[in-house]
Amino acid sequence: MNPRDISLLFDLVDLTGVLANGILGGVVARERRFDPVGFVVLAFLSALGGGLLRDLMLQHGFPVALTNPAYLPVALTGAAVAYLLRIRGKWTNRALIVADALALGCWAATGTTKGLAAGLNPVPAAFLGVVTAVGGGMIRDVVVGRTPAIFGGNTLYATGALVGSVVMAVLYAGGLTNAGMATAIVVTAAISVLARRRGWTLPDADLVRERLEAGADGLRDLIQENAAELRDRLGSLDRSGGKAHPTGTDPAPGSPGSSGPAAHSDPDPPRP
Repeated sequence: MNPRDISLLFDLVDLTGVLANGILGGVVARERRFDPVGFVVLAFLSALGGGLLRDLMLQHGFPVALTNPAYLPVALTGAAVAYLLRIRGKWTNRALIVADALALGCWAATGTTKGLAAGLNPVPAAFLGVVTAVGGGMIRDVVVGRTPAIFGGNTLYATGALVGSVVMAVLYAGGLTNAGMATAIVVTAAISVLARRRGWTLPDADLVRERLEAGADGLRDLIQENAAELRDRLGSLDRSGGKAHPTGTDPAPGSPGSSGPAAHSDPDPPRP
């Protein structure tokens, strides 16, 4: 596959993600019973908000969301689909999940690549990739007045974007930009889809604290049990030794085990 075909493939994944997230933004607008303006705004923010944040942070010209002629029409198409059709059904939801997961990896890789190309170190570049991937959904949730799903209570999403960003940064450093894009998309999508299917989530702070306390209690009990067992053994040794030589009593001179004079020692010298 030549580089042009690979670029077209990545663009297709990118625009598919824009369409899917435009629809998802419209789904939220329908849940809130918004009018067409609300559908358009939420679709735009959901589909293009992450890229806007990235480009504003980099400050390298106008945001791509405004200069690429395909982005706005595709996002508006997603809003129209969600406005005219009620999005429901198992296979429809599955298709949206897969499209969103693929776009998540594509956007994470794109954000990381742009950060590295702008001269950022790998760590801030990977952070920029995560912002690109999840920023749109985060802005959408804030606009409608709810806690962003990536902050907890949801299956792994930002985590998948982070893994994809790290993969992209590593392969980019090796000069494998296209391979990094492809690998990041596949890895991120796999994590996101499997997390939804198996219910993988990150533990919240209270759960971590409870587990740490439970572990500390178990360790303390184990130490106490071992200490008690050690005391019992030392006491048994002391008692068994006391039968031959009572504690604090030296053996009589000449007795077995005594270091004193023998029982038949030389007699005292005769008195004059």
